[in-house]
Amino acid sequence: MALQAWRVAPASIKALYVCSFLMNLGFFALIPYLTLHLTGHFLWSLALAGVLLGVRQFSQQGLTFLGGIVADRFGCKETLVFGVAVRAAGFLAFAFCSEVWHFFAAAIVSGLGGALFEPSYQAAFARLTPDEHRKLLFSFKNIVSNLGMVSSTIVGSVLSSLDFFYLSLVSGSIYIAIAFLISWKLPKLTVEFSRDSVFKDMQTILKDKPFVVYTLILIGYYYLFMQLFLTVPQIAETVAGSKSGVAYVYAAISISVIVLQLRITRKLQNYENRFMLIGLGTLIMGIGLFSFVFAYNLLLLLAGSVVFALGTMIAGPLLMDVIPMFAPPRQIASYYGFNGYSLAIGGALSTIVGGWFYDLGVLWGWPGFPWIVCLGVSLLASWRLYVLKDDRNRFHRASPVLPNDSN
Repeated sequence: MALQAWRVAPASIKALYVCSFLMNLGFFALIPYLTLHLTGHFLWSLALAGVLLGVRQFSQQGLTFLGGIVADRFGCKETLVFGVAVRAAGFLAFAFCSEVWHFFAAAIVSGLGGALFEPSYQAAFARLTPDEHRKLLFSFKNIVSNLGMVSSTIVGSVLSSLDFFYLSLVSGSIYIAIAFLISWKLPKLTVEFSRDSVFKDMQTILKDKPFVVYTLILIGYYYLFMQLFLTVPQIAETVAGSKSGVAYVYAAISISVIVLQLRITRKLQNYENRFMLIGLGTLIMGIGLFSFVFAYNLLLLLAGSVVFALGTMIAGPLLMDVIPMFAPPRQIASYYGFNGYSLAIGGALSTIVGGWFYDLGVLWGWPGFPWIVCLGVSLLASWRLYVLKDDRNRFHRASPVLPNDSN
């Protein structure tokens, strides 16, 4: 099925696949090791490191709504190129940070870049994906992303063992390469200019109650997912006794997705209630994290990581695919951007509150505390998704936008 997905993908989608691979390679090579760099070399508490990651996350996801509006009005390609260039500047800046405020400034810059490129990337992918291969191509995107993630474990572990300085330079340079690739390979998408004001567009989305509810529910999903960037690296290093434990966990998750994603997609492709499937995946993610309570050795930790990965394989490809079902064609990037608030809030809670819960568990002699919270969050989110009806096909999906031949 992987070869079939690559064969049927248009050239523009193949370019976006390469971008997705590189984005995950650069991001996952840096961010997990940034936490270990701060707590190890600079002796930050895990809570303070969590605040930094939360600020970076919120500076990205908290502004993706505006980033989506910019993409809808000025073009996905242009916004995407500018956004990855800003992300590159932020990642390169980490190489030269020595004070607390330096790290926070670099984190905010890297987050702002993501606020610009993330909704424009998702909108471009949705617009350029042929209807007849939609599920296959979205699922394959999840595989490509995880290929980047598993490759990042090699890059991150090798370069961090040398010096974090080199890791920052390489990660930033990857995003510079992405900017050039998009400029060269991605077709220019026509823009349907709105006669409504920006505030009118924002008001339209805020009045879309089912979409707002869906976005709020996903806060729980992202609370679980973002554990990958703070508490999971911490427990991986603790259990394994070295930073190599982080690489093992990421490799277990990524290889599981690479091997099983298309098989799971094929098994579930005839199941119509996508919201229920997202809820099922969220619940399984919570069970996987809860199993860390019993992770007394690396093998048990990896087993729980694979269960977590199974949940992401069920829910992950559907999270973004359902958004065009809510969105009018001309506002698709804005809807993706607004949905980013779920990641902004869930990610901030995950890194800030999750890091605090982890420290409290250690302080109380109850290290399973943060993972019990994760199970509770997954139960609540999956229940809310279960009762959310999948009958919202007002616009079906955004109409495909043909490339502008002048580019």
